[in-house]
Amino acid sequence: MRVIFNEEMKAVADDLDRMAQDVSKAIKGAGAALLNSDVEAAQTVIDGDIEIDALESSVIDQCVKLLAKQNPVATDLRVVVSTLRLAATFERMGDLAKHVAETARRTYPQSALTDESRPVVEKMVEFLNTTADRLPAMLADRDTQVAQQIILDDDTLDELHHQTFEIMLADNYDGDKQHLIDLVLTGRFLERLGDHAVSAARRVVYIVSGFDPSKKPGPDEGTDID
Repeated sequence: MRVIFNEEMKAVADDLDRMAQDVSKAIKGAGAALLNSDVEAAQTVIDGDIEIDALESSVIDQCVKLLAKQNPVATDLRVVVSTLRLAATFERMGDLAKHVAETARRTYPQSALTDESRPVVEKMVEFLNTTADRLPAMLADRDTQVAQQIILDDDTLDELHHQTFEIMLADNYDGDKQHLIDLVLTGRFLERLGDHAVSAARRVVYIVSGFDPSKKPGPDEGTDID
């Protein structure tokens, strides 16, 4: 039974690894589409979201079967449940990348960004490109050091997101109403991509160690994570 469980879990892990790789490509593709008004890159991200959704469904189906057939306990149960949550997180990241790509496609051939907002969005995209490169290896290698770095670095993205509001609220803001809406939504999509990357990183640490490094439990608190 142990051999069967390991084989079935390997198949699930392979699908999850492919999700991480596809999400990484989607994040970088969406950022490029937004900054370069690249409608082809945008469409590639939009079309690719179908594959991410399909992989999530496959992971969920396999995990449900593992829970029903193998009745895993202890570490095995933690891995299966965490895999379910990771799949949901990656699926949402694919959706967010798709939303960014859809903004780039809708505004093509014009840019969704004003000259004033472009520098801060470029920094957000650059930050997320680095995060996107980290995700597949972090997951495949169960690399808690990379995971912890993703968690620690998230404050940088939050600060950049805050700067988008400063731009919009400034008296000399140079965009029209549509630019304002696009910056609000796009900034939020990019910030949420970072939040979900942190969620994935915490889940990897939880798989390895059984606790969430972002929480410091008090005397009456446990170590479970949301």
